[in-house]
Amino acid sequence: MRSDEVKKGYHRTPHRSLFRATGLKDKDFNKPFIGVANSFIEIIPGHFFLNKVAEIIKEEIRANDCVPFEFNTIGIDDGIAMGHDGMLFSLPSRELIASAVESVMNAHKLDAMIAIPNCDKIVPGMIMGALRVDVPTIFVSGGPMAKGYTKDGSPIDLATAFEAVGRHEAGMISDEELRDIECNACPSGGSCSGMFTANSMNTLMEAMGIALPGNGTILAQTQEREALYRRAAKRICDIVKDDVARERFKLKNILNENAVRNAFAVDMAMGGSTNTVLHMLAIAQEADVNFQLRDINEISRNVSHIAKISPSLLTVHMEDINKAGGVNAVMKEMTKRGNDILTDNLTISGETLFEKIQDAEIKDDNIIHRIDNPYSQVGGLAILYGNLAEQGAVIKTAGITGSGLFTGKAVCFDGQPAAIEGILMGKVKAGDVVVIRYEGPKGGPGMQEMLTPTSLIMGMGLGSSVALITDGRFSGATRGVSIGHVSPEAAEGGMIGLLKDGDEIHIDVHKYILEVNLEEEEIKKRKAAFVPVKKSLKSRWLGQYRALVTNASNGAVLKCDL
Repeated sequence: MRSDEVKKGYHRTPHRSLFRATGLKDKDFNKPFIGVANSFIEIIPGHFFLNKVAEIIKEEIRANDCVPFEFNTIGIDDGIAMGHDGMLFSLPSRELIASAVESVMNAHKLDAMIAIPNCDKIVPGMIMGALRVDVPTIFVSGGPMAKGYTKDGSPIDLATAFEAVGRHEAGMISDEELRDIECNACPSGGSCSGMFTANSMNTLMEAMGIALPGNGTILAQTQEREALYRRAAKRICDIVKDDVARERFKLKNILNENAVRNAFAVDMAMGGSTNTVLHMLAIAQEADVNFQLRDINEISRNVSHIAKISPSLLTVHMEDINKAGGVNAVMKEMTKRGNDILTDNLTISGETLFEKIQDAEIKDDNIIHRIDNPYSQVGGLAILYGNLAEQGAVIKTAGITGSGLFTGKAVCFDGQPAAIEGILMGKVKAGDVVVIRYEGPKGGPGMQEMLTPTSLIMGMGLGSSVALITDGRFSGATRGVSIGHVSPEAAEGGMIGLLKDGDEIHIDVHKYILEVNLEEEEIKKRKAAFVPVKKSLKSRWLGQYRALVTNASNGAVLKCDL
C-alpha cells in the first residue's frame, strides 16, 4: 500500500510514534489509510452540516476495517460574495483547494480518498487536486437544498431572491413581498436548489463516474442522503483493501477523455451552468485530456436538451429531477438518440456507465422529457466566436429568453460595480448590449460572477430586450441573453476592451456568432492606441493569481512554467 512508506519498517519508528499520538494502535498499521477531504465551513448553507457528514463516513470506514484521516479545505459562498469585491476571491479559491488536497494526500501518502464537496468552486477544486494525487477516490457531495415557497405557494430559490431586488427596484413588488422571498428562498441546508453551478458539478460527477448514483439529486440532510454516504464509504474501503482494485480504480483510469465528453454531453442535456465549461476545461487538463473549447459545439449539436431546471424553468428543481428518475434516467434517455451520444466507461461503482443506467427509467416525463419531445434538438450550452471573441465565449442557451438573435448598441462599463450603478440609474434601455469588461481571470482579477447585474436586468423587465456580454462569468442562476468568458479578455488586449458606447454588436446564437460591426481599419486604429486598465490591488494572493492565471478559454488555470 502507498501508506507503507510512512508506517512500515524500523526507520519509520518516529512516524508511527506520531500516528500513535493521534490514537492509532498496533492493529491499525496494517489497515489502509483513507483521506477524508471535507469542505465543512459554517458560512455556506451547503457546507455547515458537513462535519456531521464526515462523522458518518468515518464511522463507516472504521466499520469496514480501514483508518480514516479527516482534513479540511477552505470554501467560499458565491452567493454571499456576490455583488462586491469578495467575489474576486471565489474562482482563485479553486486553485487553493486543489493544492490543499494535493498537499495533504501526497505529504502523508494516504492510500485512497473520499471527498465531501458541495458548492461553488469547491467541487472542481477537489477534483483537480484528486487528479494530481491519482489514487482511488469517491466523491460524495452534501446534496441539494429543498426548494422554497412563498406565502402563496409559488416555488422559489436563490435566483428568485436576486431577481426580486430588481423587481423591487422597479416597483413591481412590495417590501413585504421582498421579505417573504428573502425568508423562504433558501429553506434548509444544501447546495442551492436549482441547476446552478454547484448542482451542475454534482450532477456531472455522476456522468464522469466518480460519484455514486443520486449524488447530484438526493436532497441534503435526509436519510436517503445518509445511506448514500455510507455506500460511498463502504465502496472506497472495498476498493482500497484489494490490490487489483486499488490499481484499477485510480482516478485517472475513470476520469479520462470518455468521462470528460460524457460530462459535457449530460451538461448539454440538462442545461447546466456556464461555469461548468470553465471547470471542466480545467479538470480535463489535470486529467491529461486534450479537450478544446470548440469541441463543445460539436457535442451540443448531437445532444437533445431534455431537462429544464431553475433558473431555466423556475418551477423545476433538483428534488423534482430526483423524483423523476435522477441523472441515470437522463443519461438512459440520451442514448436513445444514438449510441455515440455517451461513451461506455468504467465508473467508481465497479459497473460501466451503460451497465449503471441500463435499468433507469423516467418516472415523470413532464420533468425529464422524452427524446422525441425535447426542449431543443441541441444542447443547453453554446460557444460563440467572432471578432469579439476570437478564442470563444460561452452562453447558456437553455436560459435564453427570446430568439437568440440580437443586434444592439453597446453600453460599456469598466467593471461590475460601475455596471450595477449604471443599470440602477437607468443607463440601460431596451435594445442595448451591456458590456462589462475587466472582470476576466486576469483583469478582475478573479473573474467575478455577474448574477447581480443580470438579475437586475431580468427583475426590471428587460430580460428579453437587453443582452449582456462580459469577460467575467455568470452564476448558474443567470438567465437571459448573457454571454460570458469572452476571450481574449480586456486585460490582455481583447476586442471587448476596445469597444465604445454606441458600437453595434451582433449576436447569433444559432450560428455561434459574436461580433462588433466595425471596419477593420477602425479596429486597427483602436488597437494601436489601446492601453488596458490594470486595477490596483491590496491583496498579495490576488496579485500572484493575476500574474499566473490563463484566460477563460483555457479554463483559467494557473501557469506552472513561466
